[in-house]
Amino acid sequence: MTQELSARERDALGALEESGPIDYLVVELPTDRATGDAAFPHLVDLVDRGIVRVLDLVVVRREDDGSVAAIGLEELDDGSAGLAVFAGARSGLLGDDDLAEAAGVVEPGRTAVVLVYENTWAAPFATALRRNGAQLVASGRIPVQALLASLDADEAGV
Repeated sequence: MTQELSARERDALGALEESGPIDYLVVELPTDRATGDAAFPHLVDLVDRGIVRVLDLVVVRREDDGSVAAIGLEELDDGSAGLAVFAGARSGLLGDDDLAEAAGVVEPGRTAVVLVYENTWAAPFATALRRNGAQLVASGRIPVQALLASLDADEAGV
């Protein structure tokens, strides 16, 4: 049995067909309170230049007992990082289970930023591929730490 899509669902599907790849990051912060003044202005810049589009930006804290609490952006930003532009950045993609899973990789007592973003720079390429019948069948990321370790081992002749 097929169900007819609502106009809103058709619009959302159309928007997805024109989107770039969507990624997520979970970034554990080094202290309980981090201003983000070193890293977050770069995210704001990427958004301003249209390279990425933030779909979700949620701050979570994994308590010592393992429980998870979402906290406000103001906990990270003293105003210098410009994070206020992301207040309310919630697409509905992340549910409580997703946030709990993301926080599960964070050390107890630490705070993390969960970021879901669209790579808008790749949208025209990805859209053209989809329209011509291509599909993404694998994806991956090489962590910089692994790359550096590999280069160091190569230089050492290991």
